[in-house]
Amino acid sequence: MKNKLNRRKRLLRQLPLKLVQKKVPQLLMISTFPPRECGIATYTQDLIQAINNKFAESFDIKICALENGKHDYDDNVSYILETKNPASYYGLIRDINASDRIELIVLQHEFGLFRGNEKELLILLQSVEKTSVVVFHTVLPKPDRETQQYIRSIAEITSTLIVMTQAAKKILEDDYLIAKEKITVIPHGTHLVENFDKKSLKEKHGYRSRKVLSTFGLLSSGKGIETTLKALPYIIAQCPETLFLIIGKTHPCVVQQEGEKYRQSLELLIEELDLSGNVNFVNDYLPLDLLLEYLQLTDIYLFTSKDPNQAVSGTFSYAISCGCPIISTPIPHALEVLEKGAGTIIGFNDSLQLTKQVVNLLDDELLRNRIALNGLHQMAPTAWENSAIAHVQLFKSLSDSSSNIQYKMPEINLNHLKKMTTDFGILQFSIINHPDKDSGYTLDDNARALIAICQHYKIFNIRNDLEYINIYFYFILFSFQEDCFLNYIDIQKQFTTQNGSCNLEDSFGRAIWALGYLISMQDIIPPELIVKAKKLFNKAILHAEYVHSTRAMAFIIKGVYFANTKNGTPLNIQLIEQLADRLVQMYKHETDDQWQWYESYLTYANSVLPEAMLFAWLTIRKPIYQSIALDSFDFLLSKIFLQDAIKVISNKCWMHNGQEINPAHTGGEQPIDVAYTIIALNEFYNNFRIEDYKCKMFTAFDWFLGNNHLSQIVYNPCTGGCYDGVEDSYINLNQGAESTISYLMARLTIEKHIVSAEKSGQNTQDKKIHFLKPI
Repeated sequence: MKNKLNRRKRLLRQLPLKLVQKKVPQLLMISTFPPRECGIATYTQDLIQAINNKFAESFDIKICALENGKHDYDDNVSYILETKNPASYYGLIRDINASDRIELIVLQHEFGLFRGNEKELLILLQSVEKTSVVVFHTVLPKPDRETQQYIRSIAEITSTLIVMTQAAKKILEDDYLIAKEKITVIPHGTHLVENFDKKSLKEKHGYRSRKVLSTFGLLSSGKGIETTLKALPYIIAQCPETLFLIIGKTHPCVVQQEGEKYRQSLELLIEELDLSGNVNFVNDYLPLDLLLEYLQLTDIYLFTSKDPNQAVSGTFSYAISCGCPIISTPIPHALEVLEKGAGTIIGFNDSLQLTKQVVNLLDDELLRNRIALNGLHQMAPTAWENSAIAHVQLFKSLSDSSSNIQYKMPEINLNHLKKMTTDFGILQFSIINHPDKDSGYTLDDNARALIAICQHYKIFNIRNDLEYINIYFYFILFSFQEDCFLNYIDIQKQFTTQNGSCNLEDSFGRAIWALGYLISMQDIIPPELIVKAKKLFNKAILHAEYVHSTRAMAFIIKGVYFANTKNGTPLNIQLIEQLADRLVQMYKHETDDQWQWYESYLTYANSVLPEAMLFAWLTIRKPIYQSIALDSFDFLLSKIFLQDAIKVISNKCWMHNGQEINPAHTGGEQPIDVAYTIIALNEFYNNFRIEDYKCKMFTAFDWFLGNNHLSQIVYNPCTGGCYDGVEDSYINLNQGAESTISYLMARLTIEKHIVSAEKSGQNTQDKKIHFLKPI
C-alpha cells in the first residue's frame, strides 16, 4: 500500500500547481469615459471595473477616451481620440501599431460618436495591426445603402461584433447580411443589488407614504417624459399620493446645442397641469449607490423612449435589477426582456395606456411583487460579474497570448448568514435574498451553520462569532427530543409533521458532526458551552450504532473523529470502527473493475463517504481504510471533474453503475455537493500532500465564481449569499441557508491555503493567492 501511495504522489507531483508569472496581454478599450457624462462612458467604466474585480491577471486594460471637447482624465486613460479631428485617428493608429504590448482593441460604437468621421473610423480599424472587436450600442433596422455598407465594412475589418440583444443580432443578419458566426450577444451589464427594504428607503429620502414612479437618465426630448406628465392628472385622481421622480441632468450634448430647453418645457407642462406637488426633478448625475437607492424605492419604473430603434437601454436594465416593475415603450430591448412577465409594453406617446397600466399596478401590490421577481430572474444573467465572464472568455479566444486567466478570490462575507439568523436559529429558505420566515428552521441547516461559524471563529477569533455559535448550538440542543433529533421546526418553534414522514438519520449524523467539530475547538470556546456540548454529544452518540443510512454513518464518523481529537475514548474509537467496517462491506459488495464505490449509484454528498474512511484510517490505521478511502475518492473525482471544471452529480438524475455522466445533461447541481467535495479535497491534501488534490480544490471553488456550464456566478458578492443551484438554463436566485452555508464552508476551508501562500511569499495580489487555471 505504501509503495502504491508513493507512486501516486510521484505521478501527480509531475503536474505541479502553477502560479501566474507571465505578463498578461494588453487590451485597449476605445470609448467615451468618465468624467465625460455619457451612457457609454458609464457602461465602459462598469465593464472594466467588473473585469478587474472578477479576474486576476486576465487583461491589462488601457483606455483610449473618445473626446469631443475637453475633459480632465485620470491615469486610467492612456490615449485620447479627438473624434472630430482626422489627424487624431492617424496618430492613434501610429501609437497602437508601435506598441508591442497591445494585443486586442475593443471599440464601443454609437453612431453619434463618429458622425461625419465614419471614413476615418474605418481607416483606423483597417490600419491597426491588432485583433479588433466592435461593440454596437445601437443597430438601426432597415438601413439605407450607405449605412448598410458602413456597418458591413466594420464587420469585414474586425474579428467579432458584439451586440446586446438577440433582436440586434437578427437585424445584423437579416438587414446587413452579416454572418451569424461573426456576431456575439452579451447583454448590457447590470449591478447586483442587495435589495434593501423599500419602506425604509422611502423614509430615508423623504417619500414616506408616497407611491413612487420614476425614470432616470440624461435628459433629452427623446426620453418622452411628457407622455407620463400628461397621464399624471388621471393617475393622481385614482392615487393622490403618487410622486413622479425625474432623475438625471440634461445630456451635455443637448445643453451645448439648445441649453435647458427641454427641461424648461417639462417644467411649463407641470405648471400647466398643476402637478408641482406630484413631480420632483433630481437634477444631478447621481453616484451609483444613490441611484440604486432611488430605483429600489421606486414602485413602478417608466421608460417612455420615443425612439423605436433604440436597441438597448442601460437605465431600463438597472431598473429591473433593482426590482422595479417596468412599463415601457416597445424598444427591442424591452420587447425581448418583458415578454416573460417582467413588465408591460405600451405604445409610443400613449398617455392613456400608461395611465391604465400605472393605476392597475398601483392597486395591486402582489402583482407588482410578482413582476419584480420575474424581472430579477430575467436580469440575473446580465449581472456585471457575468458580463465580465462572457467578455473575458471572448477576448481570450481572440488573443494570441498563451497566458491563462484566473478568478479572483472573494472576501469572506457573513452578511447573508447573519440576515438569515434569528435569535432561535437560521431560517431554511430565502426569497431571493429576503429570509422566508414561513419556511421555518431545520436541524440540518443549523448543524451546518454551527460548523461554518466555528470555522470562521477558529480562523479570525472574532468575539461576535460566539453569539452565533451559541444560537446554532442551542438550536441543536432544542432539536434533541426523547433520545432522538427532530429536523423540522416552524417559526413558532413547534415541531412539524414532516418529522414523522422523513428519514431523520442524515439529520442525526449532521448533528453529531457539528457537535464533534464544536468539541474539537474546546481550547478557544467558553468552557460552559463545551460542557453542554459534550453532555449532548455523549447522550446522542449512544444511538449511533443503530444508524444504517450510508451518509449518516459517514457524518457520524466525522463528528466522532473531531470529538476524539480532544476527548478520545475507547467507546468512540469502537464506534468509528464499527461504522467504517459497514462502509467497507458495502464497498466490497458493490465494487468491480469499473466501479469503486459503496453503492450502485452516485447520489448526493458523495465525497463525505471517502472522507469518512480517511478519518477512520487516521483514527485506527487499518490499511484497508486508507486504500478504500483513496481508491473511492479518486474514482469519484474521475466522474465529476471534466475539462478543468467540476460537474457534480445532478439531483435530477443519479449516476448508476455502468453509466457515464452525459455532458449534455445539465442542471440540478447543488452548492452543497461542490462544498463537500472541497472539504474532502482539503483533508486528502493535508494528509497525503498530493498537489492534484489542492489544484482540484481551487478548480471546484471556481464553480461558485462562474466556472460552470452556464458561465454564471453562483455566489453573490453583493449580499454574501449563495444561489440555490445551477439548473439547465438558469441559476436559482434564491439564497437559502443550505447554499449560503455550503459556500461559506468551502470558502473558509481554502482560507488557510491562501494565508499559507501569503506567508511563504508566493505570488499574491491584493493579499490573496490566485492559483493559475484556465477558464
